Amino acid sequence: MILRLLSSFAAYMRPTQRLGACPQSQPMGVQLKALPSTAFLCWAKPSGPPIDSAELGRPYSTQVGMAATLILEPAGRSCWDEPVRIAVRGLAPEQPVTLRASLRDENGALFRAHARYRADARGELDLEHAPALGGSFAGCEPMGLLWALKPEKALGQLVKRDVRTPVPVELEVLDGHDPEPGRLLCQARHERDFLQPGVRRELVRAGRVRAALFLPPGKGPFPGIIDLFGSSGGLCEYRASLLAGHGFAVLALAYFRFEDLPKYLNDIHLEYFEEAVDFMLQHPKVKAPSIGLLGFSKGGDLCLSMASFLKDITATVVINACVANTIAPLHYKDMIIPKLVSDTGKIKITKSGFFNFMDTWSNPLEERNHQSLIPLEKAQGPFLFIVGMDDQSWKSEFYAQIASERLQAHGKERPQIICYPGTGHYINPPYFPPFRVSVHAVLGEAVVYGGEPKAHSKAQVDAWQQIQTFFHKHLNGKKSVKHSKM
Repeated sequence: MILRLLSSFAAYMRPTQRLGACPQSQPMGVQLKALPSTAFLCWAKPSGPPIDSAELGRPYSTQVGMAATLILEPAGRSCWDEPVRIAVRGLAPEQPVTLRASLRDENGALFRAHARYRADARGELDLEHAPALGGSFAGCEPMGLLWALKPEKALGQLVKRDVRTPVPVELEVLDGHDPEPGRLLCQARHERDFLQPGVRRELVRAGRVRAALFLPPGKGPFPGIIDLFGSSGGLCEYRASLLAGHGFAVLALAYFRFEDLPKYLNDIHLEYFEEAVDFMLQHPKVKAPSIGLLGFSKGGDLCLSMASFLKDITATVVINACVANTIAPLHYKDMIIPKLVSDTGKIKITKSGFFNFMDTWSNPLEERNHQSLIPLEKAQGPFLFIVGMDDQSWKSEFYAQIASERLQAHGKERPQIICYPGTGHYINPPYFPPFRVSVHAVLGEAVVYGGEPKAHSKAQVDAWQQIQTFFHKHLNGKKSVKHSKM
């Protein structure tokens, strides 16, 4: 199996890479987000008098045999990156109950979470204030029933390809605690949308460009962003669709493993991405004269290359990205940037049989890799590096420090670097269930990505707000965004 993996990895990605040791101290300019245990977990309204259904929104529930009512705010549906307030009324004083959440993704995979609670002296339960006593998580976690969802089938990852349809979430309240909770007291169904009301989706087939464009409601023009994912390929729209709900025109751009695009990452031509930039700047709904870039993993180093070599890029955000060109040679006009040297023989296999690629990537500062380093000093705009400090795919923190030192050595502005402890490689929008290990879409093997669920979930909420703030500031001239209540 190892030989088969090495063969497929070499054919698809072309050698991997290792990195030098992460710095032990935090240099100036690096923001270490040691998120407090209460971060994003408290609502704006402090605890006080009994919950009023008019205050929380129209109850949306089915009562089964008792007067207990499950109350959600918003009531029937909400956007995926928005928090949902969950409360129960009509319980007995201090009654022990178990809350369960479940959903099926568009592939039919089942995800579940549960937590044990105890009602207060009034027979009420508000997840804003009430700590979970155990289950899929513990403590005061108002959105825990969503971010703690785990796949019924091991190593599963929540998939959302068709953003036009919502994800239905089933919520249940049962009497008692484990080992077997009692009868069903009440239940509710809540739909989680990926398109805010008024957001429009346009499928893009312009020249060679294969993408989906998401436009906010209104006349525009809107600040434009190109969104790139990593080495799994395909067209990933969910992050772009959610970001469009915050006032941006976002192009989810595929670059391999989609329709007539290349099947493998053998050679990458920057002219393709230049076409995407031109498409955005010529679109009547996109605000000229520049756009922003958002990239994750391999998509991150592509964004760094775009910012360094292409015109009209004002702001760049990368999530757990390398500062060198990785996986395949990058071509632009008469120039070739080689891929970072890698060694697939250094793949580690855990006791559980999971693959860890951390040590396969070589140090970008080694002389043999100098041609692979991306010349960030040529970029026109600022950078934001989002870093998971438990990233097990590669040394993202080290890469961000290389970028910072290189920029400053050339008299450029120091980039903003936000480091999140306990956070792995795959940083998604808020409330996506984190996964430490998952099967890679191309390699077909279980790969270690890292991250501790609670810390990773909090990081996703904060990073999402930081990304919006950065783009509003540098594309729209705004200094801040409305923060989540959680």
